[in-house]
Amino acid sequence: MIRALAFLTTFAWLASVAAAQPPAADDKRRIIGILDVRVEGVPKEIKKQFQVDLEKQLDSREYWLAPQQRVKEMMASSTRWTEGCFVGLCLNEVKAQTGAEIVLLASITGSGTSFGYVVTLVRTDTGRMLAQESTRCEVCTVSEALAGATLAAVKLLTSLPDKLPDDAGEASAALDLATSKLRAEHTATKAKQRTIGIALTLAGVVAAGAGMTVYLAMDRPDGALLGAGVGAGLALGGIVVLTF
Repeated sequence: MIRALAFLTTFAWLASVAAAQPPAADDKRRIIGILDVRVEGVPKEIKKQFQVDLEKQLDSREYWLAPQQRVKEMMASSTRWTEGCFVGLCLNEVKAQTGAEIVLLASITGSGTSFGYVVTLVRTDTGRMLAQESTRCEVCTVSEALAGATLAAVKLLTSLPDKLPDDAGEASAALDLATSKLRAEHTATKAKQRTIGIALTLAGVVAAGAGMTVYLAMDRPDGALLGAGVGAGLALGGIVVLTF
């Protein structure tokens, strides 16, 4: 009896230690770190209860959830971490120390019978907000607000794609697309300019030639000389267009 009790106690202790450790390299569970939970106008116990309820409702086979206190413990050994980092590239250090690709921020507030919450997911690789859900109820209870915040967090986490969007890749693709479009427009404009330039040059040469022919053949009339000048101007304009 005593041995059985001791075995169960040891087994429970080992299980709790294993659960507290981040997943091993071959563990495919998604690591989620609770970076900050703020409560205002509600009992302080709500802060801990939110994290406990969230852990219970998440599938432990799919997610490894690190409560806020556990995240703080894991970040304590870092010489590059500063408290108060909730967005931006400073979250890279959270990823390095905890392995979490997502951190969760939550706020539950209340006054009288009015309660509200905001749940936000932020990527640790880019430091950008990934998803957010918020609501406010004018006539409800703190228990309802807690349940709503927990369900919102579960919904956001379980709605995440298996692979997060490649922000850098998408930005690069968008830039390549815009550049290609500008290049195509530039090529089309150059082709149009070339056509206009050639047409102007040919028309100018023909007009100048005709003008000079008339000028020489008809005893140098002023109109023919003017026509030759206009033709020369057209030809010059065409050359200018072709140059640019």
